[in-house]
Amino acid sequence: MLTFILWLILLCLCWPLALLALLLYPIIWLVLLPFKLLGIAVGGVFELLRAVIMLPARIVRGR
Repeated sequence: MLTFILWLILLCLCWPLALLALLLYPIIWLVLLPFKLLGIAVGGVFELLRAVIMLPARIVRGR
């Protein structure tokens, strides 16, 4: 709700900037999408490495 109110204030006070932001947001999102996917992949690799390293301790500890 707060984001919507801030958007309306921006639209009333500075509508050219608001329209530019509205038009550029999808383009910026598409440019940043590969970096988000890379971050997810790197996080998955780190979780896999952590699981492999912690596996002997989990086996010894049991449930």
